[in-house]
Amino acid sequence: MLVKHCVISALTRSTSHSPSSTVLRRQQFLVRTLCASRTHLPKLIKAMSSTSEADAESVLRTVTPTLDPKRHKGQAGKIAVIGGCREYTGAPYFAAISALRIGADLSHVFCTKDAAPVIKSYSPELIVHPVLEESYNISLHNLYVLLSGFSEEEKRKVQDKVIGEVDKWMERFDCLVIGPGLGRDPFLLECVSKIMLLAKKFNVPFVVDGDGLFLVTDSIDLVRSYPLAVLTPNVNEYKRLVQKVLNCEVDEGNAGDQLRSLAKQIGGVTILRKGKTDLISNGEIVKSVSVYGSPRRCGGQGDILSGGVFETFSPSESPAILGCIAASGLLRKAAALAFTKHKRSTLTSDIIECLGESLEDICPAS
Repeated sequence: MLVKHCVISALTRSTSHSPSSTVLRRQQFLVRTLCASRTHLPKLIKAMSSTSEADAESVLRTVTPTLDPKRHKGQAGKIAVIGGCREYTGAPYFAAISALRIGADLSHVFCTKDAAPVIKSYSPELIVHPVLEESYNISLHNLYVLLSGFSEEEKRKVQDKVIGEVDKWMERFDCLVIGPGLGRDPFLLECVSKIMLLAKKFNVPFVVDGDGLFLVTDSIDLVRSYPLAVLTPNVNEYKRLVQKVLNCEVDEGNAGDQLRSLAKQIGGVTILRKGKTDLISNGEIVKSVSVYGSPRRCGGQGDILSGGVFETFSPSESPAILGCIAASGLLRKAAALAFTKHKRSTLTSDIIECLGESLEDICPAS
């Protein structure tokens, strides 16, 4: 998940979303305490050279904050996952716990009431908020709804309550992951769309994955021209985005240029197209990460990726691009390590267990 070490360079491109004084103070503090020092900028520039293939390990070494005993809880990142419903509880857990394994201090999950006890049982490390609502859950507790339908006034009251619960926490977060295990309940998706608008109001970066991409594809304006948005589509999600935005089919022979065109058309959001080679673009540049990972395609690896996107301050390059490169490279390394240990029986949980070892190999803590 996006552990945001401040994105002042991106914020200056988003004049229509001015942060509150509280958010700005937090961002400035993160710049001072966590950001790569200016002496590291040449490394970033080299890693982001004109060649298409990115040097993911160099990016990771540069953007990963050093451990400092003077820092307190929360200074290495506070993230929140918006997702999790009665059918899907694994995905939000994978995203939230991956952020902690990579180095975030606090990880929250905002999910439905049915999903909360299950996600809580997976790990005591996660802070779980059972605040999201699905249509069926409202109907079960409202006879009037069962008989005559859900009135607009009742819907607005429930939505206001959900948004109010999230609003209490929003300024505390450095970033959000929106979509893992969200499901496609129309009422729930409508609530999440309002949460995205709230995040934009506070200039909180967010990664959109899973069913969040289903929502965004049908409502592109939710992310249009918001430079702090990162989309992480798989092959089918990318196909839908291309058809919706570019009104054409995916062109594998011109993949990089098409991705650049797509990101530019959406107003400069960053898109990480997952595949055998991950392609990343913000509408200006295109980078690839093709380090070999694992032939095992167990479900949930995309959730690890969305939970591992690092954004870091860089006045010369896009922080979202760097975050995507770092997350892609680390996931591939961890997947390769897990596969050497477990072969065909490799699970997503095995890859998560290898995140720390993989990061330590690239960026030793000592």
